[in-house]
Amino acid sequence: MWTRLKRISLTQWIMIAMVIGALIGWLAPQVGADLKPLSTVFLRMIKSIVVPIIVGSLIVGIAGHGDDMKRVGRLALKAIIYFEILTTVALFIGLGAVQLTKPGVGVVLPPAAGGAPPAGVPGQSGLTFAQVLEHIVPQSFFEAATHNEVLQVVFFSIIFAVALSQVRGRPKDAMLEVCEGLTQTMFKFTAIVMNFAPIGIGAAIAVTVSHSGLGVLVNLGKLVLTLYAALIVFALVALLPVALIARVPLKAFLRLVREPALIAFATTSSEAALPKAMENMEKLGVPRRIVAFVLPTGYSFNLDGSTLYLALAAMFVAQAAGVDLTLGQQLLMMLTLMLTSKGVAAVPRASLVILTGTLATFGLPLEGVAVILGVDELMDMARTMVNLVGNCLATVVMARWEGEFTLRAEEARAA
Repeated sequence: MWTRLKRISLTQWIMIAMVIGALIGWLAPQVGADLKPLSTVFLRMIKSIVVPIIVGSLIVGIAGHGDDMKRVGRLALKAIIYFEILTTVALFIGLGAVQLTKPGVGVVLPPAAGGAPPAGVPGQSGLTFAQVLEHIVPQSFFEAATHNEVLQVVFFSIIFAVALSQVRGRPKDAMLEVCEGLTQTMFKFTAIVMNFAPIGIGAAIAVTVSHSGLGVLVNLGKLVLTLYAALIVFALVALLPVALIARVPLKAFLRLVREPALIAFATTSSEAALPKAMENMEKLGVPRRIVAFVLPTGYSFNLDGSTLYLALAAMFVAQAAGVDLTLGQQLLMMLTLMLTSKGVAAVPRASLVILTGTLATFGLPLEGVAVILGVDELMDMARTMVNLVGNCLATVVMARWEGEFTLRAEEARAA
């Protein structure tokens, strides 16, 4: 029996916990409501990851590539412009999709454990642009970290990373090693916390169903379908036109990207598919120097699927919480997601950390994260595959832009 239990994956445990939690919330609403402390503990553990993982990964992502950017210069500038345009398109497609289908409407979340958001957060109404601008700049990094003010943490981390990139020698290397060690440790921390996920998610579902009834499961199914539809739209209106404009040999590209894309889909980790993706893009005809720079950089700065998901998930929670964000607040949230998603590597559950920090910044209930996490695995597979395909396409586009792409003869024959 113990051997059989050990064979059950974390994803399967989460699904089992969802079913048990839904049944408890439906058949014994009071018992389901009493499970709220278990959900709160899980959410607090997730929330504790936000600041260190953003600080470490942003500093490494910017300062760690400083020398490379100076060497490749023009390529780096082109890549960053390309990444920003595609990321922005992904965010607005996600925002438009969630506004169209409104999957969060009808979900009743339990009251947030922490009560009302602190005064002055950007999510509150009545703030002027000047106040929002002032709020972005922290007067103390430690104060910003204590209150999980993501925009302030990002602002500090970017300035710190730029300053660090100008340092030379051992001090810079030592600081980068510390930040890299912090980032890797926090990813392991996340993996440990995720072992508690079945209990926390099961409790969250029980609490939510006790408040909303079984109808919340319909909303979650609607959320998953909305994401998949939005990703398909993004591929058709963004990736395909880019490929056509750059004259990418689509048949050869799709044949070579298929295997790493399936690896990314199955493992929910773009990094698991990185070696095969790099190998296949070189086979296609992209020079090694471009592949070696664009693909790893894209894993920090060009997560199209993840940013689209973040826009959709954040608005889902706002809808579930009954918070009517103004257009300005929605745009500020998109800016926050755009900045914070740049510094987190494409590993499983990284988007969860960004989502948690953004919701906290805008005073939205973190209980919504636990509800979404019940179906996060299904969404993670699709968005990770889009991340991988988007970054592979970026290598070909950059090579074509640099005038260095030549379709290999064997790939031309196969196409």
